[in-house]
Amino acid sequence: MSTSTVTAASAAPKKGGGRRKLTLPVILLIISGGLALISLVRLISGAEDITSVGQVAGALELAVPIGLAGLGGLWAERAGVINIGLEGMMVLGTWFGAWAGFQWGPWVGVLFGILGGALGGLLHAVVTVTFGVNHIVSGVAINILAVGVTRYLSNFTFAHEEGGSSKQSPRIDSITEITIPGLADGLADLQQKHWFLISDIAGVLGGLVTGLSLLTIVALLLIPATWWILWRTSFGLRLRSCGENPIAAETLGVNVYKYKYIAVTVSGGLAGLGGAFLAIVATGIYQENQTGGRGYIGLAAMIFGNWMPGGMALGAGLFGFTDSLKLRGGAENVHAMLLLLVVLVWLVVLWRLYKKSPKPALGALVVSALLLFAYDKGGDPKSWFHESYVTSTVLVIALLLWAAVVALLLKDKQWPAVVSAAVAAGLFTWYALVDQVPSQFVDAAPYVTTLLVLALSAQRLRMPKANGMAYRRGQGT
Repeated sequence: MSTSTVTAASAAPKKGGGRRKLTLPVILLIISGGLALISLVRLISGAEDITSVGQVAGALELAVPIGLAGLGGLWAERAGVINIGLEGMMVLGTWFGAWAGFQWGPWVGVLFGILGGALGGLLHAVVTVTFGVNHIVSGVAINILAVGVTRYLSNFTFAHEEGGSSKQSPRIDSITEITIPGLADGLADLQQKHWFLISDIAGVLGGLVTGLSLLTIVALLLIPATWWILWRTSFGLRLRSCGENPIAAETLGVNVYKYKYIAVTVSGGLAGLGGAFLAIVATGIYQENQTGGRGYIGLAAMIFGNWMPGGMALGAGLFGFTDSLKLRGGAENVHAMLLLLVVLVWLVVLWRLYKKSPKPALGALVVSALLLFAYDKGGDPKSWFHESYVTSTVLVIALLLWAAVVALLLKDKQWPAVVSAAVAAGLFTWYALVDQVPSQFVDAAPYVTTLLVLALSAQRLRMPKANGMAYRRGQGT
């Protein structure tokens, strides 16, 4: 049997382990279903901006640094090294990118940002791979070290430049942005018609062809490039074997140390690129504490994506979209997302019920759709229980339906679904009885989304088997 065949066997997950891989048709189906739900929520809530061209373009800009951090985490953890230090490597990327960018131009800044992050990744590899320090301890130390180092360097670099200070850099020249003439205007006009689904698709496509930075295009191309390198080349096969069973990989002649070093250094470089994107494209200036926890959110996106590039991209897009909501329309948009959250949680409940009792679940789904239609046509929610008989009746029937479904779930002792149904009922009541959510909730929305996504997806995840485990050279001989 050939070396690559045996290595592939060791790198492949066992049958039944984890969840099904996200293939391209599945990803497209998820995106289509998500767009349809968002379009429905837009029509019911009247928050027309949630799928506008500007909203999508803003979400993409916010998602790119998160996605690059998640992609960096994927490289490291596929080789068996947990990289909690992504946040610190992004910090190094922001500083080095800005320092070189304002002196020699934005593209040089991008290269130095990658280099700064890669240095952080190399340090993490030396400490964890060579010296065997706990991966979490090393990552936290790098996060702390990066903040201190960049603050120290800023004192005798940016502080002495015109327009700079100890906490920010001078202005950096922007990278060229691309807008496809004709197509961008046509899609914007179609989006403003506010048709169901069609206008939402036009808004998404318009956001992808309007004011698109060249660095954004590079970042997007890195996602399929990572998939091809790690899953379609012998190099990627050997790298992933180090994260699944490094001892078996060593017996087959794989230099485990080398592949771990490469993976963690690339991981840091990708995180540094995300930091450079923040400083050069997103803001055009370096500022202290600029990353704002995006390295940690990138890790959450990677876990949500089950350590796969496609799933990670979906997670980054979700977090970027949620973050963008509070910047455009704020309370109104996040208020509309409460209804979307209700629908998503309710679908989870109905799916659990369907696996036990298909007919009641299908009936509940049909009634739910009718209730949403009645709610949309029933009048102003502020007039409930006072002027609108239709809407007050809808609320009563909805709560009775929830109670019936909960009774069926309690009968089968499906406690997670019962809790989900209670949460959905509470969110729906909150959505119906207020016009907008508190500003504090708007600010916390991206982080609440992170927690909810991880809580709902944690039970079916499968990380690389040897991820975070200690390995010493020679164990396989």
